[in-house]
Amino acid sequence: MFQATSEVITLVVFCRRPALGAGKRRLAAELGEATALKISELLLATTLEDVVAWPGRRVIAPAEPDDEQWARSLPVPLDDVVPQPPGNLGVRLAGVDRVLRNRGHTHLLYIGSDAPVLGVADYRAASQALTTHDVVLGPALDGGVTCLGSRQEWPDLARLPWSSADLHATLQSLCERASLTVHNLPPRYDVDVPADLTRLCADLAADARPGRLALYRALRSLGYSGS
Repeated sequence: MFQATSEVITLVVFCRRPALGAGKRRLAAELGEATALKISELLLATTLEDVVAWPGRRVIAPAEPDDEQWARSLPVPLDDVVPQPPGNLGVRLAGVDRVLRNRGHTHLLYIGSDAPVLGVADYRAASQALTTHDVVLGPALDGGVTCLGSRQEWPDLARLPWSSADLHATLQSLCERASLTVHNLPPRYDVDVPADLTRLCADLAADARPGRLALYRALRSLGYSGS
């Protein structure tokens, strides 16, 4: 379980409804659309697994306004659903953040649906960091971020180099220039390209959580090695 401080933090999942031909373009280009869709569905299931385990408030932020009902139908307890507004990821994150703060949420931790290596220790560390720092960042090995949280309103995120190797460093610099204190978690990785699946299969080999186990078995069936 996550520690007690998590109870004051709202976990917000940014996700896209899995659909054929939508999302995970780099996986689809090499593995095919059907396989990319299956992996997307399994990745989302691992994220929902973390949502269920979260002791605080839980929010889903679907990528499309038309998917609000889909988000509300997901088999997890939710406190709210806030569709993402149009724009790049910085604009969308700021828009959702503004809505939630207006609704009384103060400590917000954002995750995507493609970093199943995040575990209890990562969520615990993020929760603890938000009791002592304004911002917590989960650096990704490719230069992005696997999670990000704040107990203050974000500075202007619209011009950040989203989906680039400079994202984490630029985001940290932006926050520090805004006089926000920043804590970095240990680096992790998310799933973007087929090479990530090889590493992921090995990392999930000993993970007994049901969603992770289903993903591991699917990767093994596709020929990836768990050793």
